[in-house]
Amino acid sequence: MRKRTFSELRKNKNSKIPNSTKIGNYAHCIISDDANIHFEEKIEIRNNCNFVVGKKAELKIERGVFMNNFCSINCLEKIEIGENTLFGESVKLYDHNHQYTHEKIERQSFNTSPIKIGKNCWLGSNVVILKGVEIGDNSIIGAGCIIYKNIPAGSVVINKQELIIKNL
Repeated sequence: MRKRTFSELRKNKNSKIPNSTKIGNYAHCIISDDANIHFEEKIEIRNNCNFVVGKKAELKIERGVFMNNFCSINCLEKIEIGENTLFGESVKLYDHNHQYTHEKIERQSFNTSPIKIGKNCWLGSNVVILKGVEIGDNSIIGAGCIIYKNIPAGSVVINKQELIIKNL
């Protein structure tokens, strides 16, 4: 399984995947032949992670990045992840969304905008990063946050949910 994942990631001439990259079991990849994938040294990707890198899209993951189980990267334009960044379980990145009008949602037409995650960041479990977002260096994104706008360097973002408990 792991050998097949490496061969899928390396299938085009624009891919650079060092031998120090660790990929767990059951990773799934859909990689366009003309995608540009650049992994630096000492990247660890746990089990059941998914990668979609579309036509002429660019995915860059810097040194020392760790992705926990069930993470998903969906790249149709450009996604960059800075060195020593940590992903909790089930982190999702989408640099695109479907085009739509009041009459219909397009299945194969997308609006795209790059994602850039800085160095030394920590994205907690179940974080979702949407298109066009930049997260500055040394930032922490708390579990369950949906990030749809830029986050300055050195920030901590928390999801302020309020639990309302009522008697029956």
